[in-house]
Amino acid sequence: MPASLVLASASPARLSTLRSAGVDPRVVVSSVDETAAQTAAEQAAGGPLEAADVALLLARAKCEDVAATDPGGDVVLGCDSVLELDGEVHGKPADPAEAVSRWQRMRGRSGILHTGHWVVDLRDAGNGGTGGTVGATSSTLVHFADLSDEEIEAYVATGEPLRVAGAFTVDGLGGPYVRGIEGDYHTVVGVSLPLLRNLLDDLGIPWHTLRSAV
Repeated sequence: MPASLVLASASPARLSTLRSAGVDPRVVVSSVDETAAQTAAEQAAGGPLEAADVALLLARAKCEDVAATDPGGDVVLGCDSVLELDGEVHGKPADPAEAVSRWQRMRGRSGILHTGHWVVDLRDAGNGGTGGTVGATSSTLVHFADLSDEEIEAYVATGEPLRVAGAFTVDGLGGPYVRGIEGDYHTVVGVSLPLLRNLLDDLGIPWHTLRSAV
């Protein structure tokens, strides 16, 4: 039976990735305060969270926030990405100065891009719904090119680094500055299709049933 997907994310890259794979989700952006959610979780844990756990925490928060409303779909997917560099967790830069500083640290080096995924099954029991929730994080090693200060300034001036986790894209203007990856390409874009397929399978939702709902 066809199933409809709701994407709890405003990311154009995630939406484009899903559409390219034959799935056209309904987009419902969450109202989660990411900083507050992470701070509360770290206070409860008694210290900083691992980068992969931060990504999963925020993905879950977004997903459950949207699922608690009336999202108008059978399955809700929440995602969040963070970059781990020198053991520190980095999301979107706050301003151009931070983006420049970040790239000055990243250039010629490598970091790990973590993308958390959380899925909630909202289907009725009569349609095979489980009421289940599942999640996992996909992590990919990213090798950055050794940019000059001029290249960094020019890239930050485009505004793209301010809109994305880690201050870079692999599928956009930042592509020339990523010299290689080790892992799932789509994790770096923002949603791991193989991991999402596995999570849906755990809920008894074959991937092709989402594709047939397009």
